[in-house]
Amino acid sequence: MADWIAWFAPVAALIGIAVAAYLASWVLKQDPGNERMLEISKATQEGAMAFLFREYRVLVVFAAIVFVLLSVSVSWMTGVAFLTGGLLSAAAGYVGMYVATRANARTAQAATKGIEKALSVAFRSGLTMGLTVASFGLGGLALWAIFLLVTGSDPAKNAEIVNGFAMGASSIALFARVGGGIYTKAADVGADLVGKVEAGIPEDDPRNPAVIADNVGDNVGDVAGMGADLFESYVGSILAPMVLAISLWFVAGSPRSIDLQYGIAAPLLIAAFGIIASVIGLFAVRAKEGGNLHAALDRGTYVAAALEVLAMFWLFYHWSTRVGAEPERLWYFGSVVIGLAAGISIGKITEYFCSDHYKPVKKIAESSETGAATNIIAGLSTGMLSTTAPILVVAVGIVGAYLMGNAAVPGNDLSGIYGISLAALGMLSITAITVGVDAYGPVADNAGGIAEMAEMGAPIRKITDSLDSVGNTTAAIAKGFAIGSAGLTALALFVAFRQSLSVGGMTVDMSLENPYVIVGLFIGGMLPFLFAALTMGAVGRAAFAMIGEVRRQFREIPGLMEGTGRPDYAACVDISTKGALKEMVVPGAIAVAVPLVAGLIDLSMLAGLLAGALVTGFLLAIMMANAGGAWDNAKKFIEAGNHGGKGSDAHKAAVVGDTVGDPFKDTSGPSMNILIKLMTVVSLVFVPLFLKVHGG
Repeated sequence: MADWIAWFAPVAALIGIAVAAYLASWVLKQDPGNERMLEISKATQEGAMAFLFREYRVLVVFAAIVFVLLSVSVSWMTGVAFLTGGLLSAAAGYVGMYVATRANARTAQAATKGIEKALSVAFRSGLTMGLTVASFGLGGLALWAIFLLVTGSDPAKNAEIVNGFAMGASSIALFARVGGGIYTKAADVGADLVGKVEAGIPEDDPRNPAVIADNVGDNVGDVAGMGADLFESYVGSILAPMVLAISLWFVAGSPRSIDLQYGIAAPLLIAAFGIIASVIGLFAVRAKEGGNLHAALDRGTYVAAALEVLAMFWLFYHWSTRVGAEPERLWYFGSVVIGLAAGISIGKITEYFCSDHYKPVKKIAESSETGAATNIIAGLSTGMLSTTAPILVVAVGIVGAYLMGNAAVPGNDLSGIYGISLAALGMLSITAITVGVDAYGPVADNAGGIAEMAEMGAPIRKITDSLDSVGNTTAAIAKGFAIGSAGLTALALFVAFRQSLSVGGMTVDMSLENPYVIVGLFIGGMLPFLFAALTMGAVGRAAFAMIGEVRRQFREIPGLMEGTGRPDYAACVDISTKGALKEMVVPGAIAVAVPLVAGLIDLSMLAGLLAGALVTGFLLAIMMANAGGAWDNAKKFIEAGNHGGKGSDAHKAAVVGDTVGDPFKDTSGPSMNILIKLMTVVSLVFVPLFLKVHGG
């Protein structure tokens, strides 16, 4: 890069990796507790790593097939970039889960010294994951961009190579999210329905054969799967404005302009500043005994967001005052701030619908007094209602970011789309701390399970439960960020797809009078429902096998209910593992195959398909994630002593609602945002093939 500041991106990534290594080291040095705690934690570690390696063996085959396809139809460097994105996505999940599965016992032991120490251990474990995700994503993308788009290569010609990196990240993320989600929810449903409802034993009771599988599932689904999910969201949000910058400012045969340099570098630098801001935000997370845990975590996010705003103002001011640029470029700063504000707003809306401090969750809990049916009706209604405000926020954000972008380059509609893509990046600019706050939740949840199984006593369990309750809400907020950014990023990538076709000499008729567009809209609108049906059905089938195994053990193992017999935990772990690996293949393959087939048939159909999937996928993602989060916290609200407390009829109804919500919020819902972006990225990567087929 002609301008030295572009190199700040890989440097910031290295800083993030160094801080993540320090935090991981600090967490692993903490006291892991007594022998019983170590035994439980080790069982979780072994189960999680066994699943991860078996999942990766399946993904290696998939990656090899796609690599060959890309190498033949696009270019071998695009195939290499695909492998790089997939490898870094998998590596981020592995590192995060390695630390998380060891932090659980350490968090439980830290709770013996108070809530501040327990929060510190759990949050630092989560931030290890967050910094790893952000640093691996930014570092990989920045090095590819600098290599291909800056130091001597033709940006317009080689953009699809960097797109390959994003496709690799998205592909692995979808499999990781779906596979991990199926695993964790099969175990969770089996543990809850048989253990809590039928046997009437507490959550995480060591007599429950599915309890270790449940703990493993928290990690493979909510740490490794979630990390891969946010990794691809983050990479996609950085990539979209970079690709659009090429369409905006690159002219073949002319010297590179200052606008092209900054247009490509700005997304990388926004992400780089976000990593540094997240590291500083770490020091703002402090909790006192009796203090508000949610406020402590929010404080870290707000500090990081404030620092990010200051850094972004400097960046765009620097751009607007450079020789060869125009002062109007400062308007892009408004686009990014609008995106960041929209992300925080969606997070707050999600908190309102999912936290037991507010009316929606309390109404679901109240409806449980008349049975499971009314609980489920209330939860579905809440989830559907929760789509309204985020859609309005996104709509306002799109218009505001577009107007800001249009003002930055007056009269240029593509500049407005560039502004929208910057807004999407603004939502995820502090991904490191967003993921950290999210990944802390499964650690706290596992710590509670260890406290229960190791019989550490009610005071310790109270601390871990308070950490876990906040974790449920923070996880829902992180999903809101990812889903909100998905809508904006997919829109920007869609425009980039059309621009790439246009550069290749192909014009796509997007008129609603074109029957191929209508067909594409219908098929695209259907795909998220098909995807949800496949993933929900997969959870149901795996859970069915799990329930049968747990019932068998309760029936056949002598003394199990009395506490003198030992459950066969390994059998339940094996059921979840086999079910997840078997069921994740078809949904993942659909996301890659359908846009490729549609593009080979007709490009207007593909354009309609992407638009239809964006609308329905976005709405389904919000509805399912928020309904599931609300059901979960309604159950916990009752368990806290409301509406009859644990063991009451209302509690049993709430457990059923929570069980329905589990695959909503942890399998199908969060997979939607990956689905809509992956299909768009696949379309973008295969533009050279489409041009060959259709004569562009």
